[in-house]
Amino acid sequence: MVDQHIVRQFDEELDEMRATIAQMGGMVEQQMANAIMAIGRRDEVMAKRCQEADAEIDAMEDKVEALTLRMLALRQPVALDLRAILAALKIAHNLERMGDYAKNVAKRASALAQLPEVGPINGIVRMGRLTHGIIKDVLDAYSEPNVDKAVTAWTRDQEIDQMYNSLFRELLTYMMEDPRNITACTHLLFVAKNIERIGDHATNIAETLYFQEKGTRLEGLRPKGDRTSYAVVEPPEADEAI
Repeated sequence: MVDQHIVRQFDEELDEMRATIAQMGGMVEQQMANAIMAIGRRDEVMAKRCQEADAEIDAMEDKVEALTLRMLALRQPVALDLRAILAALKIAHNLERMGDYAKNVAKRASALAQLPEVGPINGIVRMGRLTHGIIKDVLDAYSEPNVDKAVTAWTRDQEIDQMYNSLFRELLTYMMEDPRNITACTHLLFVAKNIERIGDHATNIAETLYFQEKGTRLEGLRPKGDRTSYAVVEPPEADEAI
């Protein structure tokens, strides 16, 4: 009877841990959506609201950490249960970092609202929506759990990188063509990089979920397409710039 009681308590604690991760993930997903919306709509009020949400996400990470450490100390879990607890710690950290990057996007949204709009902002919004969709898929995969869905989301990180490469070159071109675009485009470059990093953390979660369920690492190199370190954009010819 005592053993059954202990098992039931442990199951309840695991359920609470998973529910907390799901709640935290939902908050990050909403924060990301609001940050992108603030960029597209040039909405300072929404941008500020998005920044304020970060403190709650940080508090949720602390809650997950406390829950998992308590279970490790008192329950001494093994096998799948142990992997689930360790995965929760890693996933909570990735979600917290994603929230930080979303907050950074919102900060740039506030600055961009004060500047003339530039063309590439639409590409930024598309990149943000793509990344938001991948976040949703990864979180759904965790809640179900569904390893196949997690692997599919993992492979889509390359799509984000390809959009980032394209935007990087486009923004540099806008800055070279008209120095008046430099300030806005610089903000957008930081926004694009933050979105790309959010995508990286989403794929981290997919890898963690795979390990949680399978007990092995996801095989193969992570599909990466970021080539901005090697990007060269030629300035316009002198007669074209006149």
